[in-house]
Amino acid sequence: MIKKFPYIIVFLLAFCCTEVKASHIVGGDFSYKYLGDTMVGGQLVQKYKVTLYIYQDCFNGVPDAIAEDNPAYFTAYLNSSVPSFFTVDTNIRYNPSLESGGSIIVPKNFSNECVKNVPELCLQRQRFEKTYYFPASTVGYTIVYQRCCRNSAIINVLDPGDEGATYFCTIPPTSVRNNSAVFKNYPPQIICQNNPLYYDHSANDDDGDSLSYEFCPANVGATNSNIKPSIARPPPFDTVKYFLPYSYENPISGFPPIKIDPVTGIISGTPNRIGRYLVTVCCHEWRNGVMINTVKREFQFVVTNCSKVVVADMPLFSDAPNTYIVNCKDYDVNFVNTSTGGFSYHWEFGVPGESADTSSAFQPSFNYPDTGTFAVKLVVNPGSTCPDSITRLVKIYPKFYSSFIDSGAYCPGATLFFTDQSTSTIKPITSWKWNFGDGTSSEEENPSHMFPLGGTYNVILISENIKNCVDTSLQRIVIQNFTPFAGNDTMVVKGETVQFDAKGGVEYRWAPPDYLTDTSISNPRGTYLDTGYHTYSVFVKSAYGCSGYDTMNVWVVNQASFIVPTAFSPNGDGLNDVFRPRSVGYRNLKFFRVYNRWGEPVYYGKSLETGWDGMHNGRPAEVGVYFWQIKFIDRFGKEGYMKGDVTLIR
Repeated sequence: MIKKFPYIIVFLLAFCCTEVKASHIVGGDFSYKYLGDTMVGGQLVQKYKVTLYIYQDCFNGVPDAIAEDNPAYFTAYLNSSVPSFFTVDTNIRYNPSLESGGSIIVPKNFSNECVKNVPELCLQRQRFEKTYYFPASTVGYTIVYQRCCRNSAIINVLDPGDEGATYFCTIPPTSVRNNSAVFKNYPPQIICQNNPLYYDHSANDDDGDSLSYEFCPANVGATNSNIKPSIARPPPFDTVKYFLPYSYENPISGFPPIKIDPVTGIISGTPNRIGRYLVTVCCHEWRNGVMINTVKREFQFVVTNCSKVVVADMPLFSDAPNTYIVNCKDYDVNFVNTSTGGFSYHWEFGVPGESADTSSAFQPSFNYPDTGTFAVKLVVNPGSTCPDSITRLVKIYPKFYSSFIDSGAYCPGATLFFTDQSTSTIKPITSWKWNFGDGTSSEEENPSHMFPLGGTYNVILISENIKNCVDTSLQRIVIQNFTPFAGNDTMVVKGETVQFDAKGGVEYRWAPPDYLTDTSISNPRGTYLDTGYHTYSVFVKSAYGCSGYDTMNVWVVNQASFIVPTAFSPNGDGLNDVFRPRSVGYRNLKFFRVYNRWGEPVYYGKSLETGWDGMHNGRPAEVGVYFWQIKFIDRFGKEGYMKGDVTLIR
């Protein structure tokens, strides 16, 4: 009779009896190889060889802790939308007694005699490997290894000494026969502060699948209370919490920033802060445009002040990965040498089939014979005990120029049309970044835009083609300060004449024509023989073709009068903040005075255009009742006097 285990299968790589905190573990990664299908007990199973590499600090690590890594424990889970354990027939053969498949000391790949202060280090890679038979599945499996804890000196992770690690790989469904990608190179052991980093983190894939790369989150695992669980927790796995400003996408402090090329897997940049950084790289496998698997390696990158005697360096004048310059104007390149510790130099400009494309100058110039991408190599102190070299890309793709034209009405609120006129020998042009100079932008090829206010705006277009050629074009756009103005509302006594005075343009049309001497000029006169209320609109057109309307009101009253508010509120809200009288039919104001309740003057003025703002001796006046006086000359030349009170409120 066939028995089934209803919960889990635990793959034990051996047994142990003590547990030691694993701060010596600096990284790890899983991979697997598909070995074919077979039938077991009438059931289809797939054969996979699964490999786990654990990287151990054998210089600072406690020997007992390193010994504790052997045995390791694997746990296999059946993938599901709701994570669950899988079952399997006991007749299928598993070997739970596998131990470590061996370990090696990882070569340093660093020239000791060329560093002034070589740090002491030792990196060991331990391998755990076993062949397993997985029952056919439509969802696949996840194999998990967990261990606690990380090195507490990691500076880009919150509480690294209290968080363990989870390493895992995903076996795809039975319908997808796959060999995982395998990282090609050992992780870097010595990374020098303020020196260019150029590390190949790419992988090989036996199936020929397309590969892409990115920085991705590390996963937490075991805990201090269960340092080495014999049964790992199931997926999904929580990610570590990064210490700002770091993140999994920005794991190392650097300038230029540390980044990974998504196509080549090259990690480049210049680290500028000493420390231990947790870095995780995901390699995605693509088949027929579909991502079928991801392998990831977690490792602690250590940046140190290793004081290299000789450092070959060239700056990056392009955003393209490891690219010295993208020249899209001509074929000439002037090289800048920022190396240190050098006394002789050898340049190779990377022209295929050309042996004379070299120079021994400190900062040479070179004329390339054709378009293309060229690998330029600089060797500092060639043939000496401590040489150093660097390779950068130079891209030659002339000619590319950014330009544009604009059209439309250059008036506030009108729509302007911008048309890209960029030219490129190599097509297509792939991006357009517009800055309209008023805080707005666009990424359309031919955008339109409305400037709400008059003024001068610097409109910038940055365009780029498929070869990373980038150019900038700037034009100043002048929007007319056009504001049609009919004039202020006015009050007159019947029988008097109003002198209109519109502004803002060169053409004017008034409507309605009632009582006006001329409707096609800016300053007609209106004479009113009876009382009433009249609203006039004026159409104004500027010399630049801007046009608009404004209105004004004429209120004709029966007799001359002063209109004086009984209260005002100088609280800065723009409403009734100033106390002043309005006059209808009076020739002149001799004075306007305001007193407080003790008879002390708080305001004195001679114009109807100004008034009291509620201040006294530089401070807000008290709330209360104030008294005012007005002395005036009427339209017949006779002097008059008025008085009253007003209430100040806030």
